Amino acid sequence: MAQKVIITCAVTGAIHTPSMSPHLPVTADEIAAAAIGAAEAGAAIIHLHARDPQTGRPDQSPEAFGAFLPRIKQSTDAVVNLTSGGAPHMQIRERIQPSLTFRPEVASLNMGSMNFGLYPMLERFKEFKHPWEREHLENSRDLIFRNTFQDIEYALRELADAGTRFEFECYDTSHLYNLAHFLDRGLVKPPLFVQTVFGILGGIGPHPEDVMHMKRTADRLFGNAYRWSVLGAGRNQMPIAAMAAAMGGNVRVGLEDSLWIGPGKLASSNAEQVRKVRQIIEGLGLAIASPAEARDMLALKGGDKVAF
Repeated sequence: MAQKVIITCAVTGAIHTPSMSPHLPVTADEIAAAAIGAAEAGAAIIHLHARDPQTGRPDQSPEAFGAFLPRIKQSTDAVVNLTSGGAPHMQIRERIQPSLTFRPEVASLNMGSMNFGLYPMLERFKEFKHPWEREHLENSRDLIFRNTFQDIEYALRELADAGTRFEFECYDTSHLYNLAHFLDRGLVKPPLFVQTVFGILGGIGPHPEDVMHMKRTADRLFGNAYRWSVLGAGRNQMPIAAMAAAMGGNVRVGLEDSLWIGPGKLASSNAEQVRKVRQIIEGLGLAIASPAEARDMLALKGGDKVAF
């Protein structure tokens, strides 16, 4: 039987701003349509952020998520994964409110504090529709994305009763060791869904040796107790996805992580990126996982046990 690869699609995120691409979903209608389209294209998991529909700013209020979650659930069987990353300037209590309210099957959880440099994008993007966009990028020169041990433990304990499992986002080797610490303490349970992130300034780079190093380290720390996935930022998205799929991993794509579909060409939709990575996966002789298969692989509680 062919290896099954879980495709996660992150549809909007907090890194890119509305001026960077006309295809970035901002309103609830756009986010719902993008999520449904990505699921129809083959994504088993949909990773969701919300935005203010007027300004495009990241919005971590439960009300913002409530505007699109029911529509997504009604239209697709995909696993819904809510961000607890929010935006780097938000505190952990704000960031986990959507998950506390809606009790999703999966929530993201960042596994360490880090510099989070977005300001190099100012070299590419010069004109902005909203004043906050330039400030958002410029201020990242002096930004620490806070994810202390106390913050991580708070999120784990607060969401424990919801039956929510986690996409553990690891931007560097130390984040894998942080996760191992919580595993040793019994605060997280296998199978761990480990999302290794490459190409963000402040985290590990996108070189193939970096990908192999993170995989080797995770193998040593977690053995058979985890499922590995990769996220390549920007132009690194597809090359890293291809490499990881060939190495037995799972993949994440979406306009949160990259606005591009090829050199100098903006992706027209999240679904376009899902179709492209699916083509890569199937070209390697592999198969994509269905939502039901992803639930089984990650030991999720099921879409009938969420609160939306």
